Amino acid sequence: MKKILLPFMVPALVGLSAAGLSACSSDQPAPADTAQADSTANFDSVYAGITAEDISGPLQTLASDKFEGRLPTTPGEQKTLDFLVSEFKAAGLAPGNGDSYLQPVDLMEITADPDMTMTIGDNTFRYKEDMVAGSKREQSVIDLKDSELVFVGYGVNAPEYDWNDYEGLDVEGKTVVILVNDPGFENPQSGKFQGTTMTYYGRWSYKYEEASRQGAAGAIIVHETAPASYGWSVVANSWSGPQYGLVSQDGGASRVAVEGWLTLDAAKKVFADAGLDFDAEKKAALQGPYHKDMGLTASVTVKNTFQKSVSHNVIATLPGAKKPDEHVIYTAHWDHLGKDESLKGDQIYNGAHDNATGSAAAIVMAKAFGELTPRPARSVTFLIVTAEEQGLLGSKYYADHPVIPLEKTVANINMDAMNVLGKTKNVSVVGMGKSEMETYLEKAATRQGRYLTQEDRPEAGSYYRSDHFSFAKKGVPALYAEGGDEPWDAETASYRKRMNVIVTGCYHQVCDEFRKEWDLSGIAQDTQMLFEVGTDVANADSWPKWNAASEFQR
Repeated sequence: MKKILLPFMVPALVGLSAAGLSACSSDQPAPADTAQADSTANFDSVYAGITAEDISGPLQTLASDKFEGRLPTTPGEQKTLDFLVSEFKAAGLAPGNGDSYLQPVDLMEITADPDMTMTIGDNTFRYKEDMVAGSKREQSVIDLKDSELVFVGYGVNAPEYDWNDYEGLDVEGKTVVILVNDPGFENPQSGKFQGTTMTYYGRWSYKYEEASRQGAAGAIIVHETAPASYGWSVVANSWSGPQYGLVSQDGGASRVAVEGWLTLDAAKKVFADAGLDFDAEKKAALQGPYHKDMGLTASVTVKNTFQKSVSHNVIATLPGAKKPDEHVIYTAHWDHLGKDESLKGDQIYNGAHDNATGSAAAIVMAKAFGELTPRPARSVTFLIVTAEEQGLLGSKYYADHPVIPLEKTVANINMDAMNVLGKTKNVSVVGMGKSEMETYLEKAATRQGRYLTQEDRPEAGSYYRSDHFSFAKKGVPALYAEGGDEPWDAETASYRKRMNVIVTGCYHQVCDEFRKEWDLSGIAQDTQMLFEVGTDVANADSWPKWNAASEFQR
């Protein structure tokens, strides 16, 4: 990601340009040196050789039950690593970390005993049904007892928006209750934040981080499907079972003791017990910085088992022909949620769409790069990371411990949950307008008769939810684009309609499985497009830059 002034304060720089840096606005024509793919003698034939059939093989393998849902530090990880390394070797790529294809990532695995309840006032809430709770602290028992409850609106401290929900408030030892997303989502006319486009202030990770900085003992987020962009089942599945974090020097002591979520129904009961109307309090919180003592206390005991473990990023490189010390890095994450033996029937979260698709595309693309003659001028590196589902941990670790110096990293291109709904006329750009990478993307899309559009749900904050964000925070121009929502033809439109009925609701569920009826032509289309983008950037005379309005300057 990019370099920023303060950790976790990415949105604080939105709208600011870095003095002295040249930038290209998103509506300027592509730089002249983007038309470099054609200088590779056999580019067209290699490009045409990227097919849906090629992608189907590794996709089916990675999403198979044999890989057990690809949870980090489990036997499923070792099977995944072995497969990825063998595929990159077969593609002719060299080890990317010295003589190894692996980068160890030190993780702390913490598992909360699911036999817990949370008491707030006269209400007792059940684990996974009404609430989830856990802790990042390396303690066997975390006892939050009679902690005063304070509603802090959106839990935001954003000086550039003149917004601080914690202003004048001492939450030491207290538990804060926080709304999901940021105030712009349901009040876009206010001119605050970025309207319905989520900023990092709207992410759950930021809210826990800010509550920790404020000294709170507990932080509870109220779940609502629309502003969260996912249903309660995603929260229940993702925040239960083993939870991973990067190993910290203080054993998690700087984090709030308890991090949790409440369902909307549970939250409304809490507000009613406090003599408050949830909807009225939310409306007040939308108007400006807001907090209110609730006159209730919260209690929950979290019993943890924890252990240090080691997972791995996979890194493979095709050395450049002229500038081998400069790298274009493709990313995808190999991990998913593993399996849940408490479930009846299917117990494996196969993660076919999320993200066996991106990993399979990376394998096919690596083979394509290996066939180019001559090789691109710059090196092309594939970084397939661990623990994305646990909070972008693998890419965050890499960005903090880069194998390739960040000052030699030209750009990042990310592939996550690729299009299984057939070819599209448009290309959805996540975080549209951020960098000159979009000029390269536009050229590649035009070759296919396609055009660029903004992501269809910017309110979901997707730019902050995948591994390119780790590079963007460090200043590396990072591109995340995928097939859009406009089907290529009537036949594809009919297929999309049928398939959407089948796969809707499978995000982070056991039904995210490979389906033989999937039309993978959309993944092939996007893989070809991103292959061209990477080839152009690897051959270009200059490096891509962030646009002037971007918050992500080097």
